[in-house]
Amino acid sequence: MHCESLISPTELAACVGSPELVIVDCRFDLMDREAGRRAYVEGHLPGAVFADLEDDLSASPGPFEGRHPLPDPQILAERLGAWGISENTQVVAYDDVGGALAARLWWMLRWLGHSRVAVIDGGVPAWIAEGYALSREGSVPPPRSFTARPDSMLALDAVELTQELERGECRLVDVRAGARFRGEQEPIDPVAGHVPGAVNRPFAENLDPSGRFLPATQLAESLREMCAGQPPERVVAMCGSGVTACHLLLAMAHAGLPVGRLYPGSWSEWIRDPRRPVAVGD
Repeated sequence: MHCESLISPTELAACVGSPELVIVDCRFDLMDREAGRRAYVEGHLPGAVFADLEDDLSASPGPFEGRHPLPDPQILAERLGAWGISENTQVVAYDDVGGALAARLWWMLRWLGHSRVAVIDGGVPAWIAEGYALSREGSVPPPRSFTARPDSMLALDAVELTQELERGECRLVDVRAGARFRGEQEPIDPVAGHVPGAVNRPFAENLDPSGRFLPATQLAESLREMCAGQPPERVVAMCGSGVTACHLLLAMAHAGLPVGRLYPGSWSEWIRDPRRPVAVGD
């Protein structure tokens, strides 16, 4: 088994129980921090471990950082090892919101140099719809050693982003909902609007009505239009806090395009400095 973007429930079901497979439940709710953990206890994919977005997949934010800063690579490597993940492990992540949360773990593993990671297309709803059961049994995989090899080329900070925007060297894509991008409403962050020069493409546009990714050929056409003549690798993805932005990068991988980069701090970091400009409208 070697998957690097999406995996179907049927493909995964055939491999459940393999010693070289680790399944990670990434469900989370910003408005109810314990919702994901409760959902895991009530029923999860067989053998899955639970990853909390804020406890496991983020560092505690500093005064000038966004809501979900990337964790220290060595701390994350230790957590991955505790979940039974090594460099030879196939990792499969899932959630119940079309991959919007699981894509964060997908990107982070790639950031640390681990390519054998995929997201379940459709997540828990698709797993159930295809007739597979959930489990309430806990999972304690044997710990392994994971060596982090972070690739600094996969992400950029606010200073680097500003410089690239000024030079016209990137295509900044904000995947938040249109109303938040335009500054019409902001339910989470204290300032509404977007980074000047960004374009809006909500991550939901990667999905069909059932919450599964659109076919690769259809996505590739749409994503090339989004690039507006720029090479796909010049895309920089952002959102509110560097989580759902990863969904765009996963869509690029699924579509067979070169994968762009992530601005991990995203909007919640950008607005920490009042000197940074803010735009509203389209």
